[in-house]
Amino acid sequence: MTANELRQKYIDFFVSKGHKAISGASVIPENDPTVLFTTAGMHPLVPYILGQEHPSGKRLTDYQKCIRTGDIDSVGDPHHLTCFEMLGNWSLGDYFKKEMIPWSYEFLTKELGIEPEKLSVTVFEGDDTVPRDEESAALWEQMGIPRERIYFMPREDNWWGPAGETGPCGPDSEMFIDTGRPKCSPDCKPGCSCGKYFEIWNDVFMQYKKNADGTFTEMERKCIDTGMGIERTVAILQGKKSVYDTEIMQPILKKIGALCGREYGKDDKTDTSMRIIADHIRTSTFILGDQRGVTPSNVGQGYILRRLIRRAVRNGRNLGIQGAFLAEIARVVIDMYGSPYPELVENQEKVFKELTAEEEKFSETLEKGEKQFDKITYFLEKQGIKEIGGKNAFKLYDTYGFPIEITKDLAAERGFTVDIAGFEKAFADHQELSRTAAAGDFKSGLADHSAETTALHTATHLLHAALRKVLGEHVGQKGSNITPERLRFDFSHNQKMTPEEIKQVEDFVNDAIKRDLKVTVETMSPEEAVKQGAVAFFSNKYGEQVTVYTVGDVSKEVCAGPHVEHTGDMGHFRILKEESSSAGVRRIKAVLEK
Repeated sequence: MTANELRQKYIDFFVSKGHKAISGASVIPENDPTVLFTTAGMHPLVPYILGQEHPSGKRLTDYQKCIRTGDIDSVGDPHHLTCFEMLGNWSLGDYFKKEMIPWSYEFLTKELGIEPEKLSVTVFEGDDTVPRDEESAALWEQMGIPRERIYFMPREDNWWGPAGETGPCGPDSEMFIDTGRPKCSPDCKPGCSCGKYFEIWNDVFMQYKKNADGTFTEMERKCIDTGMGIERTVAILQGKKSVYDTEIMQPILKKIGALCGREYGKDDKTDTSMRIIADHIRTSTFILGDQRGVTPSNVGQGYILRRLIRRAVRNGRNLGIQGAFLAEIARVVIDMYGSPYPELVENQEKVFKELTAEEEKFSETLEKGEKQFDKITYFLEKQGIKEIGGKNAFKLYDTYGFPIEITKDLAAERGFTVDIAGFEKAFADHQELSRTAAAGDFKSGLADHSAETTALHTATHLLHAALRKVLGEHVGQKGSNITPERLRFDFSHNQKMTPEEIKQVEDFVNDAIKRDLKVTVETMSPEEAVKQGAVAFFSNKYGEQVTVYTVGDVSKEVCAGPHVEHTGDMGHFRILKEESSSAGVRRIKAVLEK
């Protein structure tokens, strides 16, 4: 079964079970400072899991492009990826375990053709605060899974959430395929890293609410959240040892092979470089081609993107590829994914342009970096020191784009060692800086629907309308982060705003607040929203329903909420700062003063 077939089969199956197929969201999360990228299909749906009504109903299904960056330096082996697609279905206060577990069994055995005797499952073993999940275990037994293949696991293995300190959470049940490999020990069971058991799906049962005092209360409105990774599932269904051996990666690897004159699968060192390039440019294409895509920079998401591109370039040079080549690989990615993700086609020229520009820039800095490396080692050698310190190694990495393995290789060639522990500390400090930069130095998130946050969220709509009025309709939202204290709003614009423009924007927003405009909400199709002039950044794949918030005669936007009912009590709007966020993107920080 191919990835395209699995994607469609999953959606069709849950549509047949009364679900509405909805579009996936951006890989750049909005109002969630805990992560730099969307890491799971659940992330964009947190407001609805928390209780907000979804315009498409209580049963939803979709596929979502996700990015996880914790293992960037592990990419190159046969297994790690930074970008993957997640299939999911949700019940927002509708069905629960007695429906979901039989559907899971049906999809795995009937739709995917997995032999029942190869399936094992895990369920929550319970603890002092929440009881053992006997209900899920009993349902799996009814499906035909024998008790000896139902494993009760602790909270760290079979529990989800809450998203913040408090809120919805609950046990999960994970499904595994026995690959046929021998057990690594008598205690080997699902979750073991030896490779005998392959996790294929996870059902999360959000049936509890965690309270501020640490206790758990069972909720009346229970929810389901599931997740199945396309790449890993396709690999196991095709009997492949690695996702790089499937049609998901083979066309990309063949293109890289054509560029460097080598064949994948013939040499381990060559394969490692080819896998790095394939993964990193696939991920970079998804980031650049996203409807809210960022460009390379030195902080936040842009910094991760820069790391990916530069690591790919370096490995291309290792393979002997000369000149700019990344855009050619990106073209293969877009050809493969343009149908499920049409935004890649819409933004392809931006993808090609940014990849080529960063590639050329890095080629220049690589030469400068080698000169800087020579200076560092020259002065160390004069002092009789044969170790490159962690701060120097990180400077080479951060300023000159040298992955640590480049520094280690060059050091070894000249009889030096590298303080890896010092480098890792400097790198961890920078990661935290990037994370707080993305969060705007505040810790808040989607779970916060306080009165202050609600007012500031409404203010972003007024601000967006004001910017389009003052600067022009080229302005589009590129991201936002809202806490009870302030809003942060990123928007497309190529130059610094003048004091006069900032004043005009403030006056526009304050006038709308002073007029005490009514805020209304309607549910309609994306086509109708566009027809009515709503500002929207979405891909219409299924014709799903969307919510449109209208603020008097000032703003009409597709949005998930929350919003005030009238603008009059929001307070006085004041811009604290206007600055550059990344190439072609400006950032405003503002407050509402009572």
